[in-house]
Amino acid sequence: MNSCAVALVEEFKDIVFSYGVSDEYSFVLKKDSILYERRASEIVSAIVSLFSSVYIMRWKDIFPQKDLRYPPYFDGRAVCYPSSKILQDYLAWRQVDCHINNQYNTCFWTLVKSGKSEIEAQKQLKGTQTQEKNDLLSRYGIDYHSLPLIFRQGSSVFWDVEGLKAACSPNGAIEECHKKVVVEHCNIIEPNFWKDHPTILEEDASDKEGSTK
Repeated sequence: MNSCAVALVEEFKDIVFSYGVSDEYSFVLKKDSILYERRASEIVSAIVSLFSSVYIMRWKDIFPQKDLRYPPYFDGRAVCYPSSKILQDYLAWRQVDCHINNQYNTCFWTLVKSGKSEIEAQKQLKGTQTQEKNDLLSRYGIDYHSLPLIFRQGSSVFWDVEGLKAACSPNGAIEECHKKVVVEHCNIIEPNFWKDHPTILEEDASDKEGSTK
C-alpha cells in the first residue's frame, strides 16, 4: 500500500500529501489544483485505477513467493474541505482511528493466541478504554508504545522538500536538487509536523482557507 501511494504522489504532481493505514489511503491535492479541471469523478477514477494497477505490478516485489490469487480493486470518493484547519482535523482523525484499531487488534489477537476464542476475546474487550487495553497487554509482556510506529501512527507520504533546503545552494535553488518522496510514520495530530513542513499545505498566517482533500 505504501509503495502504491509513493507511485501516485510521483505520478500526480498535484498530490502534496498522503496518509494511509491498513487498506485505506487519503490523498491531499494542492488547493489550487486544476487536475482534470477539478472534476471529482475523473480525479477519483484516475487515482483509484492507477493505485490498483500499481498494486498488481508491485505485488511480486513485496511477496515474491506468493501469487496474487484475486484481482484487487479499490473504491474512492472526493471531498472538498473549506480550510486547511478542517483538512488537518480530518487527517488527525484518521490517525486517531489508526491507533484505536491497532490497539484493539493487538489486544484481540493477543487474547486469541493465549487460548481464548474470538468470541471470548471480543467479550473481554467490549467497553474497555485505552489504559485498560494497555494494562491487558502489559500482563502479556507487551508494551504497546514499543510496537512499530507504522502500525501505531500509520504512514505519511510526501515530497521531501524541507529536508533538501540545507543541501541546496545558499540561494535556495531547490529546483536544482533531486527531490524524493518519503514515507514517514510520524505524529500528524500535533501541530509540530505541519510547522516543520509548511510547504505541504502552502499556508502562512495570512492564508487560512482553500485546502482540498
